[in-house]
Amino acid sequence: MESRAVLRLARVSPRKVRLVADLIRGRDVGEAFEILAFTRKRSAAMVHKLLQSAVANAEVKLKDAGGDIDDLVVKTITVDGGPTLRRFRPRARGSASKVLKRTSHITVVLSNGVA
Repeated sequence: MESRAVLRLARVSPRKVRLVADLIRGRDVGEAFEILAFTRKRSAAMVHKLLQSAVANAEVKLKDAGGDIDDLVVKTITVDGGPTLRRFRPRARGSASKVLKRTSHITVVLSNGVA
C-alpha cells in the first residue's frame, strides 16, 4: 500500500529542498519527523507539513485495509523544479539584471514496507 502527497509551486529553490529531502529518504516516518523537527532549514517546515499530509492520506487508506501506521516508511521523495519567476533589478548606468526566483514541486510517497 502506498500513499502520496504533493506540494506544488513551493517558493524555494529545488536545490535547497533536496538538501532536506536527502535527510529523510528511506527512513521511518517517526524518525523522519524527528529529523525535520531539528533541521534548521526553511524548507524543513514545508517538508514536515507535506509529510503530515501523506501520513493522513495513509491513515484513510489503512483504515479500509487494516494496516498499521507505525510501519510507514518514506519510500520516495522527489523534488522537481517548477516555473521560474523572472524579476529585474536596477543596475548601474540605467541597465538591469535578471533575478530568477525559483519554485519547486515536492512529492512524498509513503509505503508500509521496507523502502
